Amino acid sequence: MIKERINKLRQKLEQLGLDGFIVMSPLNRRYISGFTGTSGILLITHKQNFLFTDFRYIEQAKSQAPAFQVIKHEFPVTKTIKEITQRLPLEFLGLEGDFITYKQFQDFQDGLDNIKLVPQEGIIENLRLIKDNEEIKNIRKAAQIADKAFKFILEKIKPGLKEIEVALELEFFMRLQGASSTSFDTIVASGYRSALPHGVASEKVIEKGDFVTIDFGCVYNGYCSDMTRTIVIGQPSEKQKEIYQIVLEAQSIGLNSVKAGLGAKEVDLQSRSYISRKGYGEYFGHGLGHGLGLNVHENPSLSPRDSTELLENMVVTVEPGIYIPNWGGVRIEDLVVVKATGYDNLTRFTKDLIII
Repeated sequence: MIKERINKLRQKLEQLGLDGFIVMSPLNRRYISGFTGTSGILLITHKQNFLFTDFRYIEQAKSQAPAFQVIKHEFPVTKTIKEITQRLPLEFLGLEGDFITYKQFQDFQDGLDNIKLVPQEGIIENLRLIKDNEEIKNIRKAAQIADKAFKFILEKIKPGLKEIEVALELEFFMRLQGASSTSFDTIVASGYRSALPHGVASEKVIEKGDFVTIDFGCVYNGYCSDMTRTIVIGQPSEKQKEIYQIVLEAQSIGLNSVKAGLGAKEVDLQSRSYISRKGYGEYFGHGLGHGLGLNVHENPSLSPRDSTELLENMVVTVEPGIYIPNWGGVRIEDLVVVKATGYDNLTRFTKDLIII
């Protein structure tokens, strides 16, 4: 798996006329090498792989990244990298221009004055777009943990609880189920706060009559999950039922539009057009969804601005919403794997309106 990823990277370097590539992004470093430590730099050439790290991670790096020659670096790290590059036929060396800071780039330029540095964007991120079987297995497990967590939390939610208490219960349960962390700050937004698309759990008390939007996920073996459900505390009003049904139908339309070969913005358009026809277009201001993997937000983006063609085994969310200021809102989100003729939904929990 790692060797296949390295080979794909080398093919890209060949196309770009680069003799090697430096990787500093922690997620890209993990993807290409398997190394999960917090400090490390990769140098990949057409024939050799190097992993530079400090004393703390030498043994871990040797264990996790057997395809790489592990080297303990001095400070600054560019001194050690230069000692290696001087022995190699390197003239043009790529590096992650969309990740490193200007100061880091200057340090590399000063430290590796024997090489022409060529900033690149999205090389490894583009490799990460299509998930392999092991990646999908990990994402599926993270989604299963989230499903179990939502079932658990429904038994806990009641009027008088604070949003933050609900979030903490969810997060603790997911850790008990094997998650290493949450994939983002848990959103629990009740009542008027459910009109906030990113209403991270607060001290607000949940009350009768509230919509409660819960958007959360976890990390399992490095891979994320992401799901959203909106429930109601007490009997819903006619307007609450109307808004919920519109979002549910828009989400179904979006899901049924997902398949390999369709443009990301076309999937977004299907759901967005439906919400607009129902008179609530101005209250749906974000994209329909996003890619997910080692990071909870990856490409492609299901939005009017992304013309990426969906390909088999991309993993995306489908999450339309309607958010009415000072009233409340609804979002429903599933996590799906793109297939040749449709999708595989990894989020299994019911989308019927749940009344607590």
